[in-house]
Amino acid sequence: MVTLDTPIKIGNFTVKNRITFAPTVKFDFTDDSGLVTDKLVEHYKERALGGAGLICVEATAVLPGGRFGKNHMGLWSDEQIEGHKRITKACHDANAVVIIQLNHAGYVCNGDCGPHVGPSEIEIDSYAGKYTTHALTLDEVHEYQKAYVDAAVRAQKAGYDGIQLHGCHGYLINQFVSPTNNFRTDEYGGNAKNRARFASEIISSIRDLCGPDFLISVRTTGFDKTVEDAIEVAEEYVNAGCDYLQVSAGMTSFDEIDDFKDPQIDKFPSLGCRFKDHFKGRVPVSNVGGILTPERAKYFIENEYVDTVDLARAILADPDFPNAAITGGNYTKCFQCKACQYGPFTNHVCPAEMVRKKAEV
Repeated sequence: MVTLDTPIKIGNFTVKNRITFAPTVKFDFTDDSGLVTDKLVEHYKERALGGAGLICVEATAVLPGGRFGKNHMGLWSDEQIEGHKRITKACHDANAVVIIQLNHAGYVCNGDCGPHVGPSEIEIDSYAGKYTTHALTLDEVHEYQKAYVDAAVRAQKAGYDGIQLHGCHGYLINQFVSPTNNFRTDEYGGNAKNRARFASEIISSIRDLCGPDFLISVRTTGFDKTVEDAIEVAEEYVNAGCDYLQVSAGMTSFDEIDDFKDPQIDKFPSLGCRFKDHFKGRVPVSNVGGILTPERAKYFIENEYVDTVDLARAILADPDFPNAAITGGNYTKCFQCKACQYGPFTNHVCPAEMVRKKAEV
């Protein structure tokens, strides 16, 4: 039987267990430079020492204009490489495979950082007010693709085992994929193959430049506008050279998803299970969504619904959660705050972290 501590081969790397740390942005851990700070290094070091088999470093901007805000870590410049070497060393010293998520926020980037761009011209009404997005020209499409590829090359120089393209949660790659947000009539719009082309060409270029041993993952949408369409998109990624699919949410309401065959699994985490059913071992597949206890993580792995479980809040609350889940040890539970205190627009005071640190005194 497959268990949480069963090693798995992802790309050309053997990951020591089935628990991965999901990419979660730390909005106040850096500044306008986008450089890695001591606080960021310590954050990832703690999670690697806590036993996560694979660490995916948070969404990192490929261009300064594509940031969520001015305190968003970046890999748009060679000057940022040295700092990232500190993160990769800390993770490798703890025997964790480490990749980094590359992102451009597209339509919803912070207007103080750069223009709101994407596949089409659309009206956006957000907390930042109403605005019209700029539809990328073909030349601009290729410029933005190159920014992702250049960032991947920098990631390899920094010692990362691979990269993850942020292809979900409504950011630039997801905007190209989504038929509700991409109205192009050229080769980057229309059917699923065309809508996936923006990212699949990035994958192919990264593979050519970084070689066969560099791990390429996509955190992809599991439902945009249907599960079937999202799987068609993911097929293009795999055909282009993607080694690993981590399945999350897209730009469509979960209300439109059919219930999963197992009533114990909610719609959100079921997306990765559905992808696992489809890809049948061709590439490893991970899921995410409310996996906050060892019992829940074990349920997905031991029933072989997915190959790995991708955890965010459980490991934010306690970096030692993976070790505890595998050994049966104690851990500090996530309080399930309505707004995660590690997220944007919060006080950044995680109650689980406070309990944990008080116990350490």
